[in-house]
Amino acid sequence: MANSRAWIRRHLTDPFVKEAKRQGYASRAAFKLLAIQQKDKIFKSGMTVIDLGAAPGGWSQVASQFIGDNGHIIALDLLPMEIMPAQVTFIQGDFNEQVTLDQLLLALKGKKADVIISDIAPNLSGQSSIDLPRSIHLLELALDCAGKILKPGGTLLFKAFQGQGLEEFLRSVKSAFTRVKYRKPDASRSESKELYVLAIGFRGSYT
Repeated sequence: MANSRAWIRRHLTDPFVKEAKRQGYASRAAFKLLAIQQKDKIFKSGMTVIDLGAAPGGWSQVASQFIGDNGHIIALDLLPMEIMPAQVTFIQGDFNEQVTLDQLLLALKGKKADVIISDIAPNLSGQSSIDLPRSIHLLELALDCAGKILKPGGTLLFKAFQGQGLEEFLRSVKSAFTRVKYRKPDASRSESKELYVLAIGFRGSYT
């Protein structure tokens, strides 16, 4: 109960939460992606973007600002999106399931994605022995998804948690992309073990 009260107090006083409300973003996470976009320019006009774990919609909002009216975002999540920009096709489902992947492929209409973004995380238990394997499993699914739908030269941006299993997974990422960078935006709380991995220049396959 004390932890819940502390979280609520921190959330209500968080400047990024206040700024997200002021600017109309669905979540404070929007500022993490904005910082990465400002530094790395991963979105460009006309791109096709896949947003994994999109709810409540903050990352799709950010991407929509840079891909223009001719761009397209396909957003997936188990939960409904609270805010849906005009460029978004939303698929509610588990991208671990074939039926959801089939819907994604249908929405792509034979195209491949320029960028895949993933702010997805498991429901955290607070026990690293449980949370880290769950997180790595989701990352493996995202990388598998990239192998199927990301165009050669494309970009994958994902959230990861530092800990056991991450370095081994990153070796697979590095074999699949020409460059891998690490980002810790200001909106990512300093005490959090999360970091963002930006993989650039998809080779077209991975082992």
